[in-house]
Amino acid sequence: MVSEYVDESVNDNAINRSESDELSNKASLAWANFCLTLLRETPNGSPTYGSRFVGYVGLTMYESVAPGSNSYSSIAGQLNGLGELPKPKKKSKINWTLALNAGQARIVKHLYGFAFTNNIVRIDSLESKIRDEFVPVLSEKEVAISESFGREIADAIFEWSKTDGGHGSYMKGYDSTFAWADGPGLWNPPAKGQSPIPLPLHHNWGNNRTFALANQLMPIPEMIPYDYKVGSDYYNQMKAVYDTRLNLTQEEKEIANWWGDDPAETFSPPGHSYYFASIAVKETNADIFKAAQTYAAVGMSVADAFVNCFRTKYHYNAGRPFAFIYHNISTLWELYWPEPPFPAFYSGHAVQASSAATVLTSLYGEDFEFTDMSHVGRPDDTERLVEYKARHFKSFNEAAEESANSRLFGGIHTPQDNEVGLIEGKEIGKNINNLFL
Repeated sequence: MVSEYVDESVNDNAINRSESDELSNKASLAWANFCLTLLRETPNGSPTYGSRFVGYVGLTMYESVAPGSNSYSSIAGQLNGLGELPKPKKKSKINWTLALNAGQARIVKHLYGFAFTNNIVRIDSLESKIRDEFVPVLSEKEVAISESFGREIADAIFEWSKTDGGHGSYMKGYDSTFAWADGPGLWNPPAKGQSPIPLPLHHNWGNNRTFALANQLMPIPEMIPYDYKVGSDYYNQMKAVYDTRLNLTQEEKEIANWWGDDPAETFSPPGHSYYFASIAVKETNADIFKAAQTYAAVGMSVADAFVNCFRTKYHYNAGRPFAFIYHNISTLWELYWPEPPFPAFYSGHAVQASSAATVLTSLYGEDFEFTDMSHVGRPDDTERLVEYKARHFKSFNEAAEESANSRLFGGIHTPQDNEVGLIEGKEIGKNINNLFL
């Protein structure tokens, strides 16, 4: 895309901050909250598509404001296959809140406007509300050029997104023609799983392009080989799931429920991480530039985490604990959660939470204490006798570890699945951090 702003210096725009409100994180928080609402309320969501969504939305937020600060700069040249993005015209007077606002409205329409008929109205309403706070003190020209820049950024990023392998995947989650291998230790879609469709979800997701090239090049981690013999490493992994389920404490049940993040009922695991970004932004009163970097880093980290995770899942096609336990340990063992519609190794919860924790820790420190209120107010789980109470964490890494452990408590993942996911997530997050150096 050729831009009217191309081939001009951007640093001079930093001097054009005319209103302190322009540096506020208010618009960033409003759009992040709206995106979480979309993830929670739109039917047929998936953690894969949700991760891609927040990746591009977060990146658009960052690129629409980065030229407004001498401390931040575009990362377009660092991204996997993305060339230059539109640049502001030298000394053009851009209101960065309006640029962010217009960019968010445009990219959300591109990526999610089709999913629900009233989404366009809701998007336009939020954009207008934020715009109205600034228009009375701005010239018509400044409003026009600010919004035009934000939309150009969104359009350019959306065009790039079309080539990543996940474009249009919202309505292409399940492939009835996919033939999976059958054999000992291999996964088959569960008849009574989390999804009403007994088919594998997004089996090609691992072929998608990542935001960071370094994440695309990460090797597939090794997995303990299948072995049904009592006392083998593989058997002991499954036995740990069996024993844990038999002895679940009330605290462990609450952890399992809190991190369930079923896409059919919540904003999904990627949304949970995006919510943590909002906690950091709000509690530190980060300015618009750091807020935008926070959402970009978290969004891209969880997006890359799901690409790498699904590449590994469908490489091994590893079975989940229930089938192994039923055939080799006990036919009376019951699941805590229904099984997700994709193979086990390794845990998507663990890797995405770890990748997000890694970028958030880089931005806000090792000892960032916070309270997670994301599920407060949900109706009690009367079947499992669990209520949704706020959870407090001493760090983002502590939260990531609890998210990983929740899948063991839910009977869905082995300790190995979670441990490898946490390790892989740290590497993915580090590679996203490097984009901003």
